[in-house]
Amino acid sequence: MPLTPAALQLRVEQNTNDIASIYEILDGIGRKLVEHDDRFDAIDRRLDGIDGRLDGIDGRLDGIDGRLDGIDGRLDGLSSQMAEVLGLLRGGVRPVGP
Repeated sequence: MPLTPAALQLRVEQNTNDIASIYEILDGIGRKLVEHDDRFDAIDRRLDGIDGRLDGIDGRLDGIDGRLDGIDGRLDGLSSQMAEVLGLLRGGVRPVGP
């Protein structure tokens, strides 16, 4: 059934209002996306800084690990020397092993 001119005019006005509302919604969504992008960029920068700090800590821990390995090696050598001395003190009995 064809629309009367008044009904057609009312439908055009409703559609115009609906379209304007849709554009407002899309504009709000666009602004929110920009806010989220900015926030993600800030989070990325912060994580990059944390990553750099963790790399520095990792390097320091590697250095400490190397030093502890050296100390451990020296203690192993000292331990075998002490065992040998104790063996000598006990009457010349040498320990078995390295």
